[in-house]
Amino acid sequence: MSDLKLTDLSVRYGDATAVHEANLEVARGESFALVGESGSGKSTILKAIMGLAPDWTGGIEIAGRPRGHAPHREFARLCQMVFQDPYGSLHPRKTVDSAVAEPLVIHGLPDRDARVRGLLRDVGLDARFRFRFPHQLSGGQRQRVAIARALALEPRILLLDEPTSALDVSIQAEILNLLKRLRAERGLTYLMVTHDLPVVSFMCDRLSVMRAGRIVETAPVSVLRRGAFETDYARSLHRLSAHDERMTHG
Repeated sequence: MSDLKLTDLSVRYGDATAVHEANLEVARGESFALVGESGSGKSTILKAIMGLAPDWTGGIEIAGRPRGHAPHREFARLCQMVFQDPYGSLHPRKTVDSAVAEPLVIHGLPDRDARVRGLLRDVGLDARFRFRFPHQLSGGQRQRVAIARALALEPRILLLDEPTSALDVSIQAEILNLLKRLRAERGLTYLMVTHDLPVVSFMCDRLSVMRAGRIVETAPVSVLRRGAFETDYARSLHRLSAHDERMTHG
């Protein structure tokens, strides 16, 4: 059974079409990546799924349920998003405790104190961080808080929008390892947007390559590791990524 299914999804911003008839299916427990250059429509797909880009046509199914255009409380219990920028995704005047507890308050869940402590522990933050403000945390710590908040309602699907690209290289691996562990422990399904192909190789089972708002190729991650894509565009992305990695590591 699929946890996420897009059927002929098209998304518009005003007169411009950002995504053209995208089709993909993410299985229960799978980690799936959307890759491509900036402006290819990757993040727009996540926004449409979350209801942040409401001008869309086609079909979105979450855990077998059609997702309409209107906000839906039950949807938040199934699917949550971790944004790219840990500096912008947390309210500067709210403590870590308030940020993580907010979904619990909105949905009227009990035992909030114990739940918050457990969520912070699960993302590697001890009790001393609980009443700090975002400006008192490092970038990696802020992203851990954002992940804890996304897990508060115990969703089965996480949408990950470049979850490490705003972090120092030394911290990126810690967050990726955290996400990998949480997926294994909680049986989570991931749909990740990234431009970093080594991240896809480490984190994901399959990927779709996007160009100018269209999915041009879908493949298992083994194809990425072999550099055996079928389309010229996907092969060019792979060559560019390999070149950048060689330059980075000398």
